[in-house]
Amino acid sequence: MVSSEEYKIEDFNEWFNDIIFKAELADQRYNIKGFVVFRPWSVYSISLMFRLYEDKLNDTGHQQVIMPTLIPEENFLKEAEHVEGFTPEVFWVTEHGSEKFENKYALRPTSETAFYFMFKYWLQSYKDLPMKTYQRANVFRYDSKATKPFIRGREFYWYETHNIFETIEDAEEQVLEDMQITEEMLHIAFGIPFIFFKRPQWDKFPGAINTFAADAIIPNGRVLQLPSTHVLGDKFTKTFDVKFKDKDEEVKYAYGTCYGPAISRIYGGMICVHGDKLGLRLPFDLAPIQVIITPLYFKDEDNEKVEKLSIEIAENLDKLGYKVKIDDQKEKTPKERFTFYEMKGVPVRIEIGPKDIFEGVATFFRRDLNEKYKVYLADIYDEIKKIKEEFITNLREQADMAFEEKIVTVTTYDDLKEVIESDQVARVPLCSIDMDGKACADDIKADTKGGEVRGTRMDYEDVPDEEAICVVCGKKADCMVYVGKSY
Repeated sequence: MVSSEEYKIEDFNEWFNDIIFKAELADQRYNIKGFVVFRPWSVYSISLMFRLYEDKLNDTGHQQVIMPTLIPEENFLKEAEHVEGFTPEVFWVTEHGSEKFENKYALRPTSETAFYFMFKYWLQSYKDLPMKTYQRANVFRYDSKATKPFIRGREFYWYETHNIFETIEDAEEQVLEDMQITEEMLHIAFGIPFIFFKRPQWDKFPGAINTFAADAIIPNGRVLQLPSTHVLGDKFTKTFDVKFKDKDEEVKYAYGTCYGPAISRIYGGMICVHGDKLGLRLPFDLAPIQVIITPLYFKDEDNEKVEKLSIEIAENLDKLGYKVKIDDQKEKTPKERFTFYEMKGVPVRIEIGPKDIFEGVATFFRRDLNEKYKVYLADIYDEIKKIKEEFITNLREQADMAFEEKIVTVTTYDDLKEVIESDQVARVPLCSIDMDGKACADDIKADTKGGEVRGTRMDYEDVPDEEAICVVCGKKADCMVYVGKSY
């Protein structure tokens, strides 16, 4: 197992900015602030992540649609709570050429008002339900906070699902399915640990009855919200007149949910959670290059044999379906070549030199464990298969351990502030996550310079002790909440 101290990132912000540039993940020089160019090394992995997510949505009965990017202002203004929540962030399209539009159009910050406008045409009978739809889209929000590639931008890339059901119970079941999809994708496939929280009532998605969101913790202790799912109830269906006839011919309103896994942000969380001081560590199945073969050249040695064996191994791995490349940068030292691909996050390096050929071995370096060892040439392909099977499990276990170390349970206000100041997440008793608790949450945010009450966890019953009191007001604690600074 990797020693967490040996490979620990000392200055996360410096590391993140360096890795974005050196690994050629994104380019921030595009001349609109908050709009970033994603480069091939990141796009390759992001595209694979999209495909995995799409397969999962298809398997769970969702059907893909493509909705317009522009949303008429009249749609957007129909749901008062929704528009109040999003209006400050909306980009408006107001003219074409030199002529003003009679009505302005929103570049979608999210698409509820587009989907529900269409649902009223698509839904007629209970036989049409459930109606589970999704689209792959980019959305636009003029976020006033500091932008950061992948993590916080003004354009990001996601799937958004919009589903309607016959009963509120069916809608709530969908939210549980969304949580399970998130576990299977983020944690199992991508190795990102998180807690699914029920958000406080003052921190809901605009227009939702309840919001549930997956929060990861990155190395600097900041909380990063990843997919969120929302019970919308009949708010949008009533606003847009989305009705159906039930079995008894009675006309009723449907009940809605939405779910938004932002793949670009998930990628950002993934590289943060798994990265170390050497650079990226990409899951084996998502890496643009899975195996880098490094021939070692020496003067007065038979380098032709080294090159021939390297090509043979590369061709065999290619036939087996692996993404493989030969590193033939002869002008660079071995250390420079090793360091470059370690920084890029390539899962496996195979070194081959004249001495290795004589001994009938190759030297392996695996990035999940940062270990170097010899493998007999006859066993190379079995070893690669073994690494492929173990890789994401190792990354996940290491990330889980780091995640748990970042959470500290405290019961006093002073201890809460100390935990937040030390770049950790505090688990504390609070009076309520209903509106009654908002004043306490506001005090926490002010006194910790940004620490936010994230909510109560959904994965198991997490209740305060019988005698526990709210860390702020001293009233009897109704719940255990988690507090952290976020992006």
